[in-house]
Amino acid sequence: MNHHVVFLERDSLKVEVRRPNFEHTYEEYAKTTPDQVVSHLQHATIAIINKVGLSEETLAQLPKLKMVAIAATGYDAVDIGACRGRGIAVANIRNYAIHTVPEHVFALVLALRRNLFAYRQEIEQGRWQKSEQFCLFTHEIGELFGATIGIVGEGTIGRGTAAIAQGFGMRVLFAYHESRKKKDVVLTPFDQVLAESDILSLHCPLTPATRNLIGMNELRKMKRNALLINTARGGLVDEAALVQALDDGTIAGAGFDVLTTEPPRAGNPLLGLRRPNFILTPHIAWASTEAMRFLADQLVDNIEAWVAGKPQNLLT
Repeated sequence: MNHHVVFLERDSLKVEVRRPNFEHTYEEYAKTTPDQVVSHLQHATIAIINKVGLSEETLAQLPKLKMVAIAATGYDAVDIGACRGRGIAVANIRNYAIHTVPEHVFALVLALRRNLFAYRQEIEQGRWQKSEQFCLFTHEIGELFGATIGIVGEGTIGRGTAAIAQGFGMRVLFAYHESRKKKDVVLTPFDQVLAESDILSLHCPLTPATRNLIGMNELRKMKRNALLINTARGGLVDEAALVQALDDGTIAGAGFDVLTTEPPRAGNPLLGLRRPNFILTPHIAWASTEAMRFLADQLVDNIEAWVAGKPQNLLT
């Protein structure tokens, strides 16, 4: 079969992506809007996507499509059930961000735990320069040694986060959930994790069961000096509840790399926050050069393996 490969979001990867090693034609678009998906994929047998949605309605208009290669781990934008019903193979990327995301988690944690942004702001305001002693003691500084980190999600990234935490001398708790797959990890009841964690870090997929996993009820169960870190999916946290929790001092701070709608639009409650105990980065925890190169290689490996009749990393 002479495959036609179409990459809908080429600009989502800033590294070279090699062409598949089989007979094919190739087409790519820097970006694709929702109303362009059907026209761009009209002749495709293999689609490469990142965040563009593929609904059942869209798939019904693409009878030639046989495979979807997702250039990411998350697959909530794709109707997996509809693909399975139509015999469309779907493969995603595995284990590519096992270093870069946990490192980003601790970049956020350290900045918040040591109040780096607050201190930097005071230097800019001239407060250190006016100090009567050599240092400034205006904000609490907390060590990580001996602190407890709660992790929601015991996959490779969750485990990578745990490994760094243990290197800091932290106590690690993995939160229990109904869909657990890893049998070699001790899980702690979710409410206990909320109550005992000094830092809560989210590393689970966005599903109907995990949407708004953290709302006001959960935030009120956390310590008042706790930090909430989300480098997974924006929809895991009720963003309006988080703003209220930060305003009320329900928790001490938060570091986010993801929002419910991306790219964010005016009206998102987290965009307007201007406070030193909240850090927002633009979905870049995954985007180290090394991780992106690994992703690009596995992306094409997934396609080649499926064409060769030896599929890997399938979701269908």
